[in-house]
Amino acid sequence: MGEADPLDVAQERRVRAVLALGGVPQADLPDGVQQVRLRLLERAASGREAPRDVSAWAAVVASNLAMDWHRAKRRQERLGERLAALRQPAEHPSGEDSSVLSVAVAQGLDELPDAQRQVVVLRFYADLPVRSIAEQLGVPEGTVKSRLHTAVRALRVRLHEDEVV
Repeated sequence: MGEADPLDVAQERRVRAVLALGGVPQADLPDGVQQVRLRLLERAASGREAPRDVSAWAAVVASNLAMDWHRAKRRQERLGERLAALRQPAEHPSGEDSSVLSVAVAQGLDELPDAQRQVVVLRFYADLPVRSIAEQLGVPEGTVKSRLHTAVRALRVRLHEDEVV
């Protein structure tokens, strides 16, 4: 009892082209196409009507996925740079400073209210975008942003108080 593919062959080619032109690597194109299919199926499953122009809608979704891919790649690169900087002996010849920082961050996370700790972990450790966190938690994006802001500020204060940074 399989359901028909929500994308026809021409729409799939268009989605692949948009993803490729958006800079998504060839190896990741099948996943991108599947994400577009999934979003179309989720839309139908939620009871919303199908887009008037599925091809255009799919192209926009593919374009957004390409932008998300680049953002995630940049985040990963920045995270890698920060981790590399932590590993490099700046003033301390040992790795003691990075382990002190890790312990301080873990303790700071333990002290946060549950809702704040949850969004910090989802955003910075699970690498989820604010929109996805909001959707998954069933709260507005502004609430997620507010919780993140408050939590990061509290962690920053804690690290400065403990003279870790």
